[in-house]
Amino acid sequence: MRVFVTGASGHIGSAVVEELTGAGHEVLGLARSDASAAVVSALGGEVRRGDFADTAALRDVAREADAVVHLAFDHATMTAGDFAGAAATDLGVVRTLGDALAGTGKALLGVGMTPTGDPATDAVIAANPRSAVSRALAAYTERDVRVVHVAIPPVTHSARDTTGFLPTLIGIARARGVSGYLGEGANRWPAAHVQDVARLYRLAVEKAPAGAQLHAATEPGVPVREIAERIALHLGIPARGVPAERAAAHFRGFPFIGLDLTMPNDSTRALLGWTPSHPGVLGDLDAGHYFTTA
Repeated sequence: MRVFVTGASGHIGSAVVEELTGAGHEVLGLARSDASAAVVSALGGEVRRGDFADTAALRDVAREADAVVHLAFDHATMTAGDFAGAAATDLGVVRTLGDALAGTGKALLGVGMTPTGDPATDAVIAANPRSAVSRALAAYTERDVRVVHVAIPPVTHSARDTTGFLPTLIGIARARGVSGYLGEGANRWPAAHVQDVARLYRLAVEKAPAGAQLHAATEPGVPVREIAERIALHLGIPARGVPAERAAAHFRGFPFIGLDLTMPNDSTRALLGWTPSHPGVLGDLDAGHYFTTA
């Protein structure tokens, strides 16, 4: 299959490109810079230059492909504090891709979660500005697009991870001299190794049915206190709970410290025959690569 991947040079995208090309698929990778283009080429992908603003280019490349994997996101705008603005940009991209594929029966894989029926989980989903993107994506199922939602765990880890939850938490711990967690640290973060996530994407491209909701977490929910304590062990500093009233100051620039979410994966494993095989989050921390830079 010819698969168009946005965000092809990123942490998750590069793993997906590598997995797809390794399985014999042709990959068209969107790249907006020479550096991104070099990454896509090195992984065996065919570079398509462009960015979110070039809707004509997005539409044309989508029409070339048999499936589209949409992973790109405006992280710069999000980290600057405008999550809603980044989500609005993403909504426009999804609509461009969906319109391009309408009536073709081709696959469009997007990041997101659909309602689960569990009030607590659905409240977390609805509070995320990207929930509007998920709803827009789902609507294309009625327009003959093989829509697949993939819930990517907030902790997607590997030696390639330089900007995710783990390096962010490690950076805060180094700066504060204490590895912190919110309150008792009982809130949970779903997690998965990026190569297991990439394998799931390849299986989804090949055989996930229209309307499928996939959960890419190999660990449905890891207590944040356990993660903070493992970071403390490697840094040689104490681990300590941070009261809610001090959290904004302590975890400045990282609003997700209190996120509490689980992603059961039994249905995803059964649907696609997905068998994760890489280390869990604590094992990957123990591998040491997260602590080799200052």
